[in-house]
Amino acid sequence: MDESILEKAYDLGYEFERTYHGCAQCVVGAVYQLFPQMRSEDIFRAANAQGGGMGLTSLGQCGAAVGAGMIISQLYGRSLGDIADPEKKRFLAYRLGQEFASRFMEQTGSLICGDIQKKKMGRSFNLLNQNEWDTFEDAGGHDTHCPDVVGTATRIVVQMLLEQMEAKS
Repeated sequence: MDESILEKAYDLGYEFERTYHGCAQCVVGAVYQLFPQMRSEDIFRAANAQGGGMGLTSLGQCGAAVGAGMIISQLYGRSLGDIADPEKKRFLAYRLGQEFASRFMEQTGSLICGDIQKKKMGRSFNLLNQNEWDTFEDAGGHDTHCPDVVGTATRIVVQMLLEQMEAKS
């Protein structure tokens, strides 16, 4: 596998998060930069509320992991028009989602936003509170910590997509 595309995936995810914020959207946007044929404005928009552990609460799943899951589902999930899924397509998406989760947790220690913040910054933050937001920013939240998590998620999901493409050929 070409390591340079994985480095580019990490760098794009990192820079998207550092520049624009919104971890779920930043993973989706970075993947779309690498694979423009996948681009979906609806999926990108749907990732918006997922940032910061759901609506900036830090209580839920890391938005970077959610964004990666949205990419996996976009490519391998069942469609509404075929919700009965007689071919059981959803099980490939489930398997890939589990694989992503395993790889991501190996590198970040958790799937939960607040747990990742604690590991990286010593505590979690309620990003809806302006004082908490300021403290998060002062601790390097959007300078290094969250960009690293987004870069990591982007790299992992791109690696998985490339592995799936290689397996098909």
